Amino acid sequence: MMVYPWMGLFVAGITAFLVVIILGPYAIKLLHDLKFGQNIRQEGPQSHLGKAGTPTMGGILIISGVLAGAIAGVHRPWPTTIRWCLFLTLAYGAIGLLDDALIIMKHRSLGLKARHKLIAQLFLAGLLGIYLLQSGTIDTMQIPFTNWHLPFINPVWTFIFVVFVMVAMTNAVNLTDGLDGLGAGTSISTAIALGIMAFLEKDFALSAFAAALTGACIGFIWFNSPPAQVFMGDTGSLALGAALGALGILSGNAFFLPIVGGVFVAEALSVIIQVVSFRLTGKRVFRMSPLHHHYELGGLVESKIVIRFWIISALLAVLGLVGYGL
Repeated sequence: MMVYPWMGLFVAGITAFLVVIILGPYAIKLLHDLKFGQNIRQEGPQSHLGKAGTPTMGGILIISGVLAGAIAGVHRPWPTTIRWCLFLTLAYGAIGLLDDALIIMKHRSLGLKARHKLIAQLFLAGLLGIYLLQSGTIDTMQIPFTNWHLPFINPVWTFIFVVFVMVAMTNAVNLTDGLDGLGAGTSISTAIALGIMAFLEKDFALSAFAAALTGACIGFIWFNSPPAQVFMGDTGSLALGAALGALGILSGNAFFLPIVGGVFVAEALSVIIQVVSFRLTGKRVFRMSPLHHHYELGGLVESKIVIRFWIISALLAVLGLVGYGL
């Protein structure tokens, strides 16, 4: 019986990886032929202007890999937690797909209006919150570096917490995806850490989902590493953020997300700090936000920033596992 969990992880991860690797060249060619190229913000780093026209919407590869990996590696009948993980990954990915499509069709760097995107994200996160309240699937969350579990007694605060985690995670990953390989690479270590936690709790379905997510991201980096042949776009970044957020919540380990996903938190905080500082004082704290652009304008080459952020993300994943009690 103990052979299956390890085999499920392997099958889910390798299937997701192979699906992305096999479909990648065809998807990139199709996106290129359809002229689904990235529009670059003029106010961004000037070095990025040369990336204009690189095929975007590559997140469809990640989503395809995750779906294939879950189908291959998760034993049926599927538990409800897996259904929710896949639903939220696909649904948030659909929001990103629409956003990317509008950017391409309107030939601009922004697609959906921010408030429309936020409303859609809140609605989907609210559905998960309602499900958790009605089902009682998760009634406690472990507090990092302790043996304590915080009980979810108040339904209002529980709902708000779930919605906040989902929306914060999706937007944080979205902000992080600004350099070739950065979003996918940092998602790998985060997914691995959450997957190990789920496995230790004997939630083999969620650990297999994490393995599929990891395999899909590794496959995507094959094409997204500097210089990128394809960008994931909001299609991929919103789907990844939703997958990680759902994985953290449904495994009962959402409080570990700020640790294992610390790079995402830093990127989001840099934007918040920059905006607040500029509005209150007229001064900027960073050369440019999100944080990776600050280092880019400081003279570091893109690949060095990406690799250093990968290393930091991996170390934070280890720290999170230590805090979990591994």
